[in-house]
Amino acid sequence: MQQRIVGPETVRMLELGHPWVISDSFTKRWAKGQPGELVVLTDERGKRLATALLDPADRVVARVLSYTPMQLDRAWLKKRLQPAISLRENYLQLNETNAYRLVNGEGDGLPGLTVDRYAGYLLVQLYCEGWRPHLKLLTSVLQEQLQPVGIYEKTRPQNTRELEAVSDSKKYGRLLAGSPAPQRLEVQENGLNFLVSLEEGLNTGLFLDQRENRRALMPRMAGKRFLNLFAYTGAFSVAAAAAGASQVTSVDVSSGYTDWNRANFGVNRLNPKQHRFLVGDCMAKLAELATAKERFEVILMDPPSFSTTGKGRFTTRGGTSDLVAVSLPLLNEGGLLICSSNHQKTDLADYLKELRRGALQAGVELRVIEHKGQPADFPYPVTFPEGRYLKYLVCVKG
Repeated sequence: MQQRIVGPETVRMLELGHPWVISDSFTKRWAKGQPGELVVLTDERGKRLATALLDPADRVVARVLSYTPMQLDRAWLKKRLQPAISLRENYLQLNETNAYRLVNGEGDGLPGLTVDRYAGYLLVQLYCEGWRPHLKLLTSVLQEQLQPVGIYEKTRPQNTRELEAVSDSKKYGRLLAGSPAPQRLEVQENGLNFLVSLEEGLNTGLFLDQRENRRALMPRMAGKRFLNLFAYTGAFSVAAAAAGASQVTSVDVSSGYTDWNRANFGVNRLNPKQHRFLVGDCMAKLAELATAKERFEVILMDPPSFSTTGKGRFTTRGGTSDLVAVSLPLLNEGGLLICSSNHQKTDLADYLKELRRGALQAGVELRVIEHKGQPADFPYPVTFPEGRYLKYLVCVKG
């Protein structure tokens, strides 16, 4: 196992328990290596710091697997996977739920790797090409430990942000082992049914990190008019309708995702004709709804961190305040504005500034009554603040 010298700043971060080595002037002097190699990280005096997985072409050139000597073999993987599996068994409330995360990268000691369960299937995603040479071993261990019907991988293309708006039908998933899943696999969350795809699209059609937030939304929805912006495949819309919302309006720029939304209503025996599905840019649709003098008791916005449409682009930084300002006039006094962001590089303080700018622009008082994040199957180490990415704020108008 070759050694790699890291600079003083990286030494400090490693000693604080951070699992990443970011490319810098020291790593640029490293001997050429291959993705997936294990290397020993040392300081300039030769002191051993950690064992890491190499990914030389990435900004994160190495990810720490252990602070003690190790081999990435079957025994080590089994030992590392078992606590992740036990955590879900012991701490998750999975009543009427069979879709959740089993391995959350750095939060489960397997940085750059996630494993999700969708009913009888597992979905692996590699956020680090260093795992690619070990994928066959990982698949074998997952089969042995969990006996899934099948195991899929969804690839993570480098230009994900630019692809977001145009790739809802392209196949990014492939079967690694076991039997193939239906094109639309039905899974259960909080007693509701959702259709997911383990092959098509950049994502599966259900964001598992919002499960508890959808559960918390439901008791507040009876008799309310609900506007779901950036609705995607409509998981929040389904939750609201099932909980007795008087009207659900879903807005998304993709006609494909909107059809998927209608299908999710169908598998829950909710009549789509009793609710509205609007296809188009959210800002444009908000303007139309304002012209029609529409009003709502609950408005939810959960935009992607970055998206491109024919008329422009949305980014969390800068775009959120405009979205809030345009949405607030449509919200009844005392109504709830729910703002969500999964943008890792925007912390809570900066996100609140976006909401403040939007509220001031609209001339409205906006108060936060609840702040939530990701659920227990998305753990993160206290030494890795980047792992706390989800911001979900429930605000009241006035």
